[in-house]
Amino acid sequence: MVTQLLRDYELVIVLSPERDEQQVEDAVQRVIDFVSAAGGTVTEQEYWGLLRLAYPINRFLEGSYVLLHFSLEAQQVLEFDQMLMASEHVLRHLITKPDKSEKKA
Repeated sequence: MVTQLLRDYELVIVLSPERDEQQVEDAVQRVIDFVSAAGGTVTEQEYWGLLRLAYPINRFLEGSYVLLHFSLEAQQVLEFDQMLMASEHVLRHLITKPDKSEKKA
């Protein structure tokens, strides 16, 4: 069996503002659990809080933003993306590969 390399990714999720703090934490924990179950690891997470959206999404003007840095096999990312699209709590999400040329301070 050929092992896949883990690649680094960043995920920004915008969750419904109707969710309280505990429900946001539960949603983030489900994301972390999915990454762990798929053989990946979450290295960093930041809660940006409730912020105004650039445009209304599902009649919401605000959303709870969360940033996650994680490592996952490339094949698992598509399944992860589909899981996020199917989630009723996630208004928007974006998975990107971080720029390797950026230096962390």
